[in-house]
Order: sequence, then C-alpha cells, then structure tokens
Amino acid sequence: MFNNDNPLIAYRQNAGAARIAAASPQQLVVILLEHLLDELDYIENYIATMQLNHKGDSISKCLEILHVLDASLDTQNGGELAENLHQLYDFCSRRLLTVNLRNQPEPLAEVRRVIIPLKEGWEGTT
Repeated sequence: MFNNDNPLIAYRQNAGAARIAAASPQQLVVILLEHLLDELDYIENYIATMQLNHKGDSISKCLEILHVLDASLDTQNGGELAENLHQLYDFCSRRLLTVNLRNQPEPLAEVRRVIIPLKEGWEGTT
C-alpha cells in the first residue's frame, strides 16, 4: 500500500491517509475536488510533453472522482441543488472526454471554471 523506498512519498501517503480518515463528509468533498484540480494540472503537462498514456490515466482518475461525487448526491432529497451538481459533473466528464479524444488542453480551463468555485463553496462549509 505504501512506498517505503522513498521516505518523502511514504510520509505524504501516511499524511494523506490520516487527513482522509479524520475528514468530515464536507472535507472529503474538498479533498476530492483538490485531487481533481491536481489531476487537471497533470493532464495539461502530459499533453504538452506528449505523455499520452499518463494523460489517459489522469483523465480516468478525474472521471472516477466525478463519478464518486455524482454518486454521492442525494437525488431523492437534494432537489434542484443535486440536479445542478449532477449536470455540472456530467459537463466536466464530457469536457474531459473531449480532451482525451483531441489531445487538446483547452477544455481543461472550462472544467477548472466549474470546479474551483465548487471547491471554494465547499471549503466555506467546513
């Protein structure tokens, strides 16, 4: 589970696991959104350096994060807010698929314009 070859990596993994274990549901959403934003940066770099296999891995991680966020919505009781979040997650997923197909980073900016305000909103609830 942890990489003991590099003490810095092992420390970061342990610190990350501890942060997740102690997080409230709201904080977990923030952590997921932070990871999503990090992966967007990686995708942009992978496209620029033509590391397309890594780009695909990062896009898969982003899609998985968006799926987890979407699956966590309370569609029974969440009303319009849950529906709006579902639509935003779907939009982001479609834009990421466009990035994957075209190897063009421009749609990543659109995803960031959606995710950054969401993350800031969730940070205000923690």
